Amino acid sequence: MENSGLGAKLFQVCNYTFLGLITLLTLFPFWDSLIVSITPISESMQSSVHLFPKTVTFEAYEYILGMKQLWSSYGVSIFVTVVGTILSMIVTTLAAYVLSKNYLPGGRAIMFLIVFTMMFSGGIIPTYLVVKQLGMMNTVWALMMPLMVQTYNLIIMRSFMASVPESLEEAARIDGCGDFRILVRVVLPLSLPAIATISLFYAVAKWNEFFTAVMYITDKDVWPLQLFMRAMLIDNEAVYQSGGDSPFLLGQSIKMASIMVSTIPVMLIYPFFQRYFVQGATLGAVKE
Repeated sequence: MENSGLGAKLFQVCNYTFLGLITLLTLFPFWDSLIVSITPISESMQSSVHLFPKTVTFEAYEYILGMKQLWSSYGVSIFVTVVGTILSMIVTTLAAYVLSKNYLPGGRAIMFLIVFTMMFSGGIIPTYLVVKQLGMMNTVWALMMPLMVQTYNLIIMRSFMASVPESLEEAARIDGCGDFRILVRVVLPLSLPAIATISLFYAVAKWNEFFTAVMYITDKDVWPLQLFMRAMLIDNEAVYQSGGDSPFLLGQSIKMASIMVSTIPVMLIYPFFQRYFVQGATLGAVKE
């Protein structure tokens, strides 16, 4: 008994030590980016490892936050993230609820076709032509409609809803509820962990969406945040390498400040979804 107790304590110590090291390795790139973003370029170039700043400056943030285009792009990204996530969740939830029913005629065939899209897609050019023919070029809808539903998220939501006991739905039907009312009153309240998890997946994906914006957006007024950051970094890097005039030779400072500006909003939202995220990611794959 003593040996088993000692072994359990030793395992906990090793486990916590290992997880602590993994945590430090995961957080260090973020910490390094934060330190470089508030460190003068002359100081940050002296070392490749930055633990603590000797001199603190917010010139990079002043330069970035003083650009009007930044706030316009922020507005586009916020709109796409909020509205796009809502639309994606509505479609995903309705589809998952229907596909979770074993009595759905042709349900397996429909699910096979949906899963098939994870291995084969229509391709970039056909998708581009569809978006162009629908008149969505240079609009925020081009950033939401083509990627409205992700197959992986749909599968998680379907698996979660399939685990809801059928007896609850049968009791609701006896009380006179229809399918839509059962979904709203019974299934959705029980699926909050999965809904929070999938919402976070969609929100992060739409906030970080870059490739779609490169293909469909050329108007600067419709640039999302990621596309604006890309253009700003390319312009700054060109000025820096050519030795031309610049407000200051920002170098790595503005790059890291850009990373922080685009990352902090997601990091502020994540803690509110954390407990649902862990529970939903775990239970979403459990079937009874």
